[in-house]
Amino acid sequence: MNTLPILNTETPGTAPAVELPADKRTKTLILGVAVLATGLVLTAGIVPRLRAHDRLVGASRETSLPTVVVTNVTRAAVDPQLSLPASVRAFEETTLYSRANGYLSKWFVDIGGKVEAGQVLAEIDTPDLDQELNQSRAALAQAEANLVLAKSTSERWEWLLKNRAVSQQEVDEKAGGLAARRADVNAAEAAVRRLEQLTSFKRITAPFSGIVTRRNIDTGALILAGGSGSANPLFSLAQVSTLRVFIDVPQAYMRDVAVNLPVQIRVSEFPARTFQGKVVRTAGVLDPVTRTLLTEVQVDNRDGALMPGIHAEVKISLSQTQPPIVVPATSVMDRGEGSLVAVVSNGRIIHLQKVQTGRDLGTSIEVVDGLADNSVIVLNPSDTLRDGAQVLARSTPTVAAQLAKK
Repeated sequence: MNTLPILNTETPGTAPAVELPADKRTKTLILGVAVLATGLVLTAGIVPRLRAHDRLVGASRETSLPTVVVTNVTRAAVDPQLSLPASVRAFEETTLYSRANGYLSKWFVDIGGKVEAGQVLAEIDTPDLDQELNQSRAALAQAEANLVLAKSTSERWEWLLKNRAVSQQEVDEKAGGLAARRADVNAAEAAVRRLEQLTSFKRITAPFSGIVTRRNIDTGALILAGGSGSANPLFSLAQVSTLRVFIDVPQAYMRDVAVNLPVQIRVSEFPARTFQGKVVRTAGVLDPVTRTLLTEVQVDNRDGALMPGIHAEVKISLSQTQPPIVVPATSVMDRGEGSLVAVVSNGRIIHLQKVQTGRDLGTSIEVVDGLADNSVIVLNPSDTLRDGAQVLARSTPTVAAQLAKK
């Protein structure tokens, strides 16, 4: 049985009528719907604005971060090849002069001729020297005759002294004369030997086996002894069965070049051939101007393929059991605490890592200690970069992928 609503028939000033439960639930439902609708409206309008604001703030922060270019460290190539220009010289090379004055009577070998040690290259006519030798021999004969006379005289006066026919002083004088004659003979013999040795230089001989590279005289030419300032060279001789190859090794590689290290020698005239040689010695000191180490390489040339003076290139395989880490030279900072490298960790955090550097290779520097393999470093850090700072890293795709994994 339905209950009819009771009308409010009370006069003003009396108590309000009692509200039924159904009406209360209806109002609550309406209020909830209104609140929900208001919330949906706010969510649809304000939240996107808040998100856009957050994105704008994030982008602003990204823009305010310093941008750095990064790269990853690498290790040097195993057994790197070092190519250096070379100077090729004969194993032995000399210029021959005459030790005696005269005229060239004949020559026997021209340029390019192969000779053996002791072989006669030319003969010189020395009339003045021959005459001096004859005079010296005559002076020797005269000195020997005077010696015989002085010896007999001294012996005779010794006999007279025993018979008390002469004084001791006279005997001493004769003995002194005998000693002087012996000295004259010795001097004359020395003069003869000297001139005989000079006459042996009338024949110009090769001091070692090789080839004649120059002939500077012709038959009948006036020959002056080598001791005079106007002396003319006769021949130039070179030993080319073994060649000396000189290279200037940069200071950065001086520790890797040792005696007996095999090398390869190439020349443009033989593009398909490689000549084998080995390091035989180094200068032991660096050139203070070029900071290079003069190194000598010897190569077998018995077939005569190479010539002294030819342009060549020497390739050296440097043996490295543990290749060092190599970084660009621009990435190393020299500060009061030592050498530092800016390492990027956690994608954007800078860590100033102290490192121990090795050789300076020009565009790159070896790092002996302080860096791990595949570390990501700043290529060209600024002086304002500080430890722990956040940066915006810019790199190649390969390095960017490594940064994403950190």
